[in-house]
Amino acid sequence: MTDAELLAAERQLAECARQLAEGIVQALPGWVVSAVESRLPEMGPDHRQAAEAAGAAAAAEVGGKVTRLLAADIDDQRENPLAVLRRAVSYPTEVLSAAGASPVERDRFAIDRFPDDVYNLAPASFSDIHPDLQAPGLTWGAAKAFVHRQRHS
Repeated sequence: MTDAELLAAERQLAECARQLAEGIVQALPGWVVSAVESRLPEMGPDHRQAAEAAGAAAAAEVGGKVTRLLAADIDDQRENPLAVLRRAVSYPTEVLSAAGASPVERDRFAIDRFPDDVYNLAPASFSDIHPDLQAPGLTWGAAKAFVHRQRHS
């Protein structure tokens, strides 16, 4: 692969990363509200307002961290965006806990892997946050793998 081809692949990766980051930031507020609704079906106006505020905070804070991670050079990325995204579980958890929602039963793996996720909300994939994130997540992952292989083979 020529230097020009590698540069083009890196630009494509950067575009994929930007699209994924933007999609995550846009989807997080709705995901937080949906997560609260899934465990608190009789959500009153106060709970909805708390969930919406938590969703905005998740988009700003966790979304910002994901955006910074995806903007970094791939050789400097020490974790993946889904791992960072899983930290957003604390936002609906806080709302549910304040509302008095009961924790859910979880299997041993979930308890060991995500001990603070007492409502079993941790996303297994980008599409668990929003279905529209599946394609950008896969595209970004493939682009990252391609660039990594080209750089290091």
